[in-house]
Amino acid sequence: MNQAWVFGDTDASLPSELLLQILSYLDAVSLLCAGCVNRRFYHLANDNFIWIRIFSTAFSPKRSNWKVNSVEKTAMSMKLLSVGDKEAGYWKKEYITKQIASVKAALARILKPLHPYTGLPIKTKEALRMSGLGWVIILKGNSGEEYIMEHVDLSINDSSVTAVWYGRDWPRLATLSTLDLCGVTPVFMDRSKTPTKNGPRWQSLIARFNLSHLARSPELGCDGRIRTFCLPPGLVVGLWKMPGLWLTCSSRRPLEKGSFRPGHLPPRQGRCARGRFLCSPASCCPTCRCVGLETNSSHRVCQREEELAFVMANLHFHHLVERSTFGSAAVPYELPPHTPVLDDSPERGLRGYQLHVDMHSGGVFCLCGTFRNLFTSKGVCQNFFHTNFGHFLRFLNCSIMDLTLLEEYGKPFWCFSSPVRMRASPVPRHGPPFPGETYRVEHADAEGRVHVQLVRIPHSSEYFIVSLALYLPVAKVNRWFGTDY
Repeated sequence: MNQAWVFGDTDASLPSELLLQILSYLDAVSLLCAGCVNRRFYHLANDNFIWIRIFSTAFSPKRSNWKVNSVEKTAMSMKLLSVGDKEAGYWKKEYITKQIASVKAALARILKPLHPYTGLPIKTKEALRMSGLGWVIILKGNSGEEYIMEHVDLSINDSSVTAVWYGRDWPRLATLSTLDLCGVTPVFMDRSKTPTKNGPRWQSLIARFNLSHLARSPELGCDGRIRTFCLPPGLVVGLWKMPGLWLTCSSRRPLEKGSFRPGHLPPRQGRCARGRFLCSPASCCPTCRCVGLETNSSHRVCQREEELAFVMANLHFHHLVERSTFGSAAVPYELPPHTPVLDDSPERGLRGYQLHVDMHSGGVFCLCGTFRNLFTSKGVCQNFFHTNFGHFLRFLNCSIMDLTLLEEYGKPFWCFSSPVRMRASPVPRHGPPFPGETYRVEHADAEGRVHVQLVRIPHSSEYFIVSLALYLPVAKVNRWFGTDY
């Protein structure tokens, strides 16, 4: 590959026949990279005679050592004779298409066996290693520019993957519009070699997030330096807290109450830490990247903009490999339509649910439990299905919940991996008194809602789960089972 770049400066003095001879010694990855040098190398790297040789080597049928199949040999000879009749780059496209198809077929075979408890593929971790799958975020600016960032840290849990991005080279948050979460896989997979990030890779869009109203999203928590926000499904964004600065105002004349500089939007009134009246124009200081706040004295408050600190994506195993490999850079993978199971049972969709829930934080698992034979009755089937049961489990405070709900036929019905926040909860009026403070953990999306009630053990930092309730939309149950509740 380095030879192609060296010849890029002197390719005008070399004949095409000599360059083709040199390119014929390259593998598929290096040949594609060589085609990016300039226009001449692009056309030379599309040579059909080079690519059909690579195609035949990679996908030639297996022959017995004792007998050569004459039909296969004749078919390969006919392909070689028809090379000149094809347009330039035809066999390159054929090779790439068949490589992608072979990767999909290999992944489908690995993901076929399912776990009896979770209903998820048993060999998901093996599929991730074999395919070289990784994840990137693409930050898109308001002016159309793009910033691609590779994940810095990756942890594989029992039923989810957590990818983290952090660093110092973040673009300004005020200039960003959207964030695309994409899976990336090498186009050419060689099981005998470790996947590399330098070769051509395929992008598959998983989710797109709007960053223009990030500060209005639900806040998970904060400390002295960082505020964290949740963008469904399962994305956590951390923002640095930037302290305000007091600067001398350029004008010694005190500003009138409610005034603002020309060209600024109408101010938002408030008071600063010193009790002075503030006007906050919707502008940014070009020197310190802060928002200027004018006061009615000879001072000016500069409140720095919050900037990105980290991004964390929580991805559930359910169809994770398919969503990360089978989509395109612009369109996410569409799940195959579900076909309802024909069953004459009058209570299908009401019984036989199985729940598996994990709660973890920082790689430490706080809860890992499986609950079987969950059910509800038609009497409470109005807006939501409700399943409530008491179960005492001991775990520490945690932030990520991985939930997998299987229906009575063992297929995943509702799956998610999302950050959750523990909040104080009032003591219920009905029920036994609890010895400590009560808390709740909730998560809700379009597929359902889960509510966990906890009690803190006195003189301890541990909690007990005393109640866990699931609420499933009746409309989804009807679509899944073909019922009419």
